[in-house]
Amino acid sequence: MSLDINQIMEIIPHRFPMLLIDRVEEVEPGKRVLGYKNVTINENFFQGHYPGYPVMPGVLIVEAMAQLGGTAILSMDEYKGKTPLFGGIKSAKFRKPVVPGDTLKLEVEIVKIKGPVIVGKGTATVEGKKAAEAELTFMLVDK
Repeated sequence: MSLDINQIMEIIPHRFPMLLIDRVEEVEPGKRVLGYKNVTINENFFQGHYPGYPVMPGVLIVEAMAQLGGTAILSMDEYKGKTPLFGGIKSAKFRKPVVPGDTLKLEVEIVKIKGPVIVGKGTATVEGKKAAEAELTFMLVDK
C-alpha cells in the first residue's frame, strides 16, 4: 500500500510546517514502513539553521522517521485515532549532512508492541548512503 500526502494527513495529525514526510511508498501496518521527504531550500528551518550552509537539523530527521513510524502504527485498526508521542530516542547517530535538493529515504521497522508502548528502528538515507539512524519509542495517547 502506498500513500500520497492527503492520505498521510488522514492518518497522522501533523500539518505544515511540522509535517515532514511527503510520500509513503510501502506500509505494512504495525510492521514496517518506507517513505520519503523531499528537502527543499523553502523549509522554514533553513532561515536560521546555519545560514549560508543550509543543513537539515538532525532532530528533524529523527522527527521525520517518527512521523513515518506513526503512519505504520496508526494504520492499525486498534490504534486509529490515537496520538503517538515520543517516549524515547536511543542510539541516534548522524552520518552525513542532509541539504536542500536531497531526498531522504526513510524506513522504520516496528520491533516491539506492548500495549500503548511501541518501539521502532529508523534509518534515513540519501542516495544509498546512511544519513541517520535511531531507535524510537512511541507512547500512544488519546487526543
